[in-house]
Amino acid sequence: MSQAVGNSQSHKNEKVGNVVSAKMAKTIVVEVTRRVSHPVYKRIVSKRKKFYAHDEKQEAKVGDVVRIVECRPLSKLKRWRLKEILRKAVQVTSDLSSIGIEAAPARRAEKNK
Repeated sequence: MSQAVGNSQSHKNEKVGNVVSAKMAKTIVVEVTRRVSHPVYKRIVSKRKKFYAHDEKQEAKVGDVVRIVECRPLSKLKRWRLKEILRKAVQVTSDLSSIGIEAAPARRAEKNK
């Protein structure tokens, strides 16, 4: 009945997936993809499911590969929390001046009389 205090081994469910949304405060949406065999046709199909996870420090961005772990209910939809970021996404910038490219001047359609 007694458990060792300080046991770092947890038996909670863990999943790995991609962050598809990080627009909410302290919440990310993680899409987990799994490959399963179709019960009738035996063809491998991909099944996707989205999970809402708690991100306390708001460090995960869209495109990151993260590990989430099951926890107590935190809101109506959140039952997971961010454990770690496995791989950061490549951030694409729209500021072309940082790489030495000047943007073309804005053109305006003018009517000729």
